[in-house]
Amino acid sequence: MKVTVLGASGRAGSEIVKELARRGHQVTGVARNAARIPTGDGIAAVSGDVNDAAALPGLLKDADAAVSAIMFTDTDPETLIAAVKAAGVPRYLVVGGAGSLEAAPGLKVLDAPDFPEIYKAEASAGGRFLDRLRQEADLDWTFLSPSALFDGGTRTGQFRLGGDALLVGADGRSAISFPDYAIAMADEIEAPKHRRQRFTVGY
Repeated sequence: MKVTVLGASGRAGSEIVKELARRGHQVTGVARNAARIPTGDGIAAVSGDVNDAAALPGLLKDADAAVSAIMFTDTDPETLIAAVKAAGVPRYLVVGGAGSLEAAPGLKVLDAPDFPEIYKAEASAGGRFLDRLRQEADLDWTFLSPSALFDGGTRTGQFRLGGDALLVGADGRSAISFPDYAIAMADEIEAPKHRRQRFTVGY
């Protein structure tokens, strides 16, 4: 498949690029600084600004799937969605956040009393992005939320999938590594099981 990853120089985006290339897909990584995008067989690094509404459709053209791996406070959902549609990309997948997941029935993680103030703007923007996707009548989208702790770590291939509720392990931690998150994203690209849905991944 041909997959374009927007935000390919970031921690999540770079792991998704590497995972897709490892599986033999043709990956185009897009970032402001193309030099920071992973290199390797099957990877093409392209400089681009995801907020350039005029140029973005051209960066997405001919892709079988597009992945957004960009901070929500740095992007405009209307620009991204319009570009995906204009380019005729069949599938659009978004690296989501954990803040919009449910910590308990009816209580979002970001609304919990102990949610760090420093992350509220990003988490709130992620929730709005998800709400916007849910209004789409035609777009084939998927929003993959990580667990609460989304950080480095190893590629184990051992994780669980969930729906709208935060996944918490037997040790009381809610976590997923960037490499294992990338596996879940690549699996969804190859064999879609969550079309027009949000799902989550964690240990």
